[in-house]
Amino acid sequence: MPCVTHDDAPPLADLMPWSVAPPRLGRGWPAGPDAGSLKARWNALVAAEGPEREALFRPTRARTPHTPVAQLPGGGGGTERLARASGPCPEPVRVLRAPFDEQWLIPDHRLIDAARPELWRVADERQTFVVETPAPAGGPGLPLLATPHVPLLGPGRIRPLYRRPRGAEPNLTPGLTAHLAARLGGTVDAVDVLAWILAVARPGPDGPVVPLTADADAWATGVGTGRRMLWLMRRDGERPKLPGGRRPYVRAPLPARPVTLDYDRDEEALLLDEGRIAPVPPEAWDFETGGIRVLEQWFAVRTDAGEPGTLEAVRPAAWPQSWTSQLLELITVLTLLAELGSARAALTDAPLPAPVGRSALRAAGVLPVPSAARRPASVLDTQEEGPEGQLALL
Repeated sequence: MPCVTHDDAPPLADLMPWSVAPPRLGRGWPAGPDAGSLKARWNALVAAEGPEREALFRPTRARTPHTPVAQLPGGGGGTERLARASGPCPEPVRVLRAPFDEQWLIPDHRLIDAARPELWRVADERQTFVVETPAPAGGPGLPLLATPHVPLLGPGRIRPLYRRPRGAEPNLTPGLTAHLAARLGGTVDAVDVLAWILAVARPGPDGPVVPLTADADAWATGVGTGRRMLWLMRRDGERPKLPGGRRPYVRAPLPARPVTLDYDRDEEALLLDEGRIAPVPPEAWDFETGGIRVLEQWFAVRTDAGEPGTLEAVRPAAWPQSWTSQLLELITVLTLLAELGSARAALTDAPLPAPVGRSALRAAGVLPVPSAARRPASVLDTQEEGPEGQLALL
């Protein structure tokens, strides 16, 4: 049976050619798991003056309270020097701060060292951002994540599914969908390609690689698996649920300020101090991304008290009920994703039938990727405000 070798499988960089480096905050306090705390941090910042405001801000070489900064695309935040800023906090927005951890961010360009405006220009309800993770070859975890929110996690590249707002111009190498449709004998759209990528991508020496197939049955299986993964990662519409009897519930009330997180494998219970959530399948507890257990990282962020006297220390006085609901959903998502592991393995552990490698894509004229496809599109739908209210020149 012919097969695509590891060296001939197309790299993700050739299938989704436009990528952006991850944003860099430069300071932790503008982001967090609780929107109310972010507003309180902003209020504490603007209530301070002079050196006290500068100390709270935590300046870097890229940002100080006196740095002139253009408005963040999408209209978030002001453009006057932060040293003179007053007024209410810009409304926090959802971001992906860590794997499977949706948090909040104050969307103000003055607070962010490297915001990557090109990401914000194409962020809307139609967008999906693909994030490369440092998943080791053959190890646990997924090499790619997908999210509808601007990702704030590194170190991997970020690849938007669309190059323009409102789902216009897929970020796929020109001719790819038409070539696959012709080989498969059916229609192929951008979401199909993304779903396939999520289902079969695996780590490669220079980034994720994505074996392709011209076998219609294998393609349908992979796209179906990938679309379910995409739904679980985006969490659009109906919320994911486990069947009755397997759904996690709070069996013993969670304390107001939990400190420790542990797992009882015999009882399949997650222990937050004396609080107890069950059933929690071992697959959810063991779920890792980038070598880090997702549930432990999620909990650590919400129980880190922050250094006294800093804005990071402004946090909820007690564990919010919303965090419990988010934790129950996260357990569900990780469990359902883990259950798709066997379907992914069936696609990735054996050679695909009717493989389509880089050599076939070159012969069809799909590769090499045109240089323009690796650059961002010109997005001029809205006027962006420059520093101190001037017109930004794009």
